[in-house]
Amino acid sequence: MQRKQRVDSGRIEDLAVRALRMVGREGSQLSIVVVNDRRIRELNRLYRGRDSSTDVLAFSQLEGDGAGIHTEVMGDVVISAETAARQCAEAGDSLEDELDLLAVHGILHLAGFDHVGKASDKAEMERWTRKILGARR
Repeated sequence: MQRKQRVDSGRIEDLAVRALRMVGREGSQLSIVVVNDRRIRELNRLYRGRDSSTDVLAFSQLEGDGAGIHTEVMGDVVISAETAARQCAEAGDSLEDELDLLAVHGILHLAGFDHVGKASDKAEMERWTRKILGARR
């Protein structure tokens, strides 16, 4: 849903399958959508009350109204390709690696991980991120 950055959807799909397997959610369903800054800003404003673009949003279908109806459907991950491109340029990484990182970040949120609050939660999420990304090599 964006045209500025080339995205290897097969790479992201393979990573998602691996991540789900590693966190014990093999066979679960989710969507990953790559959008532009304008669209992610709209979503961020609508659902989080923040009028700014961001790199990744995760929308769980396992929480809130309707949770538990279809437990195999985890939710949606939305990634801004434009923000990812800026971030990888600043860090000296490739766009593919940045998209991988953001996809895993979103998937971990859908799986119930969080990095806000306790330092131990943040460390656990970072450990799982390294574990999943390290497994792709």
